[in-house]
Amino acid sequence: MNINQDPLELKFSIIIPVYNRPNEIDELLESLTKQTYLKEFQVIVVEDGSNLSSEKCIKKYENRLEINYYYKENSGPGLSRNFGMQKAIGDYFIILDSDCILPKQYLTEISKALDANFTDAFGGPDASHDSFSIIQKAINYAMTSVLTTGGIRGKKNTLNKFQPRSFNMGLSKVAYIRTKGFGSQHFGEDIDLTFRLWQNGFETQLIEKAFVYHKRRVSWKSFFKQIVNFGAARPILNKQHPNTAKITYWFPSAFVLGLLIAILFLLMGVKIPIVIFATYFLLIFIDAFILNKNLLVALYSVFAATIQFMAYGYGFLRTFLRLHVLRKSITHAFPKMFN
Repeated sequence: MNINQDPLELKFSIIIPVYNRPNEIDELLESLTKQTYLKEFQVIVVEDGSNLSSEKCIKKYENRLEINYYYKENSGPGLSRNFGMQKAIGDYFIILDSDCILPKQYLTEISKALDANFTDAFGGPDASHDSFSIIQKAINYAMTSVLTTGGIRGKKNTLNKFQPRSFNMGLSKVAYIRTKGFGSQHFGEDIDLTFRLWQNGFETQLIEKAFVYHKRRVSWKSFFKQIVNFGAARPILNKQHPNTAKITYWFPSAFVLGLLIAILFLLMGVKIPIVIFATYFLLIFIDAFILNKNLLVALYSVFAATIQFMAYGYGFLRTFLRLHVLRKSITHAFPKMFN
């Protein structure tokens, strides 16, 4: 279902929740001032109970952007995005994470894509910026490569229905009103919204050229914790939306178990299983090197992919066991998702 609205008449409202990241949002806002898009657009920054305020940074852009700043008590990113959409004057919302930087053609590409094929929601891929650290480039590889679980995020033909992610997505005002936007959960809230969009008859699409430079995490520890949370949220999403569960969600857990079995076989003198894993890691190394032209980024990409599989697999298994073996409720199986 799509609204009968001329995309050329759309006014974009860009919604950016921020939590203790004034330096990051400064870079994002600066990139918004350099857009080739010629029409007016609104920017709404929602400070989600931060201790490090972004207000001083926002004031720098008051004469360069149509920008509104709101401070509210902490409620998590989903409800903060809803808060911003409630305040917005546009009829199509573009939702971004504060750790993104936009290429100058970003809004132009969205407008062109919606003009050619209007949908009430869209998602865009992410890319690595030259200014990223080696760790950030490696993490970006792990999160976007076709050789890892990230491959489905940025390739048009990998999914029949593209699932937008909240670091770079769009949502019409009509779809927001019908679905009531994001839920209160702190993880997987964008996936939950996508499922509810589909249930209400709305279509989604991937706009390949509407990519962002997404910084993601800047340390291995924070990356591991983030991916554990992603994995832990998935069994709950499967329970909330039973028809969406897929066998592919088990792949990271199977990878971890398979690697442990391969190491066990190696200790017993059987080398074939570990050779298979070594070949896979070599393919990642070669692919990452071709893409980044940097040996250290390639090496770190192997490590990032390993962390990705292990963290997601661990989080997924932990919640799955709590839900289906210990018979805990969804709020007790993964309390951080709802607190």
